[in-house]
Amino acid sequence: MSEQPIALVTGAAQGIGLACAKSLMEEGYRVVLSDINADGVLKAAEGLGALAGLTCDMGDLDQVNAMIDQVEADFGPISALVNNAGIAMPGDFLTYELEAFDKVLGVNLRGVFVAMQRVANTMVNNGIEGAIVNMSSINAQVAIPSIPAYCATKGGVMQLTKAAALALAKHNIRVNAVGPGSINTEMMAGVNANPEAMKMVISRTPLQRVGEAREIGDVVAFLCSKKASYVTGETIYVDGGRLGMNYTC
Repeated sequence: MSEQPIALVTGAAQGIGLACAKSLMEEGYRVVLSDINADGVLKAAEGLGALAGLTCDMGDLDQVNAMIDQVEADFGPISALVNNAGIAMPGDFLTYELEAFDKVLGVNLRGVFVAMQRVANTMVNNGIEGAIVNMSSINAQVAIPSIPAYCATKGGVMQLTKAAALALAKHNIRVNAVGPGSINTEMMAGVNANPEAMKMVISRTPLQRVGEAREIGDVVAFLCSKKASYVTGETIYVDGGRLGMNYTC
């Protein structure tokens, strides 16, 4: 078996997840990608030269555990976990359906907990001083009324990250989160095509541009590396300065 550590990245068929996988490979990890998009994750894994591209719905607890079982059986214990998979499901607050709220909660928060707990047990049982990075958002701190469940779960991820970091510190397992701002991914395609919407985004971003997925991936790779050996329980916001702004231009 190769001595290179294994990283698992969820929601990695495209965008931020795929960028995280690329950055981790450059950091020396062998990487497994997972995503609910079966064809997309296979294509992404092949294009990247990753170990595998596995299909998994992070809202289905049995699928999460089975996917991690498969990674361990085929490649060995996981040294780095990146919980990137997430959904938003926008809607009007007054008519927002509980079914949608529960679905977002299941993927964005419960699935994160299940994966963290499962991988942390593997790390402890194998004496691995590993790293876990969860994908939060600036919406852990600021809210958008049309995505109430998303905002709630990203705030929950921030706190879950702190709780896990405290619980796992005695095992030298570090747990951190990253909170992206406006990032140039497929999810921003509609904004990119709308000059007025883009103007609004830029007006609240001091660096006067949207971020690139690679800029998130590089921060994730840093947090998984020995360079971040004394960092745990933190959420690092990669937002071009937006959260520090108390007005718009």
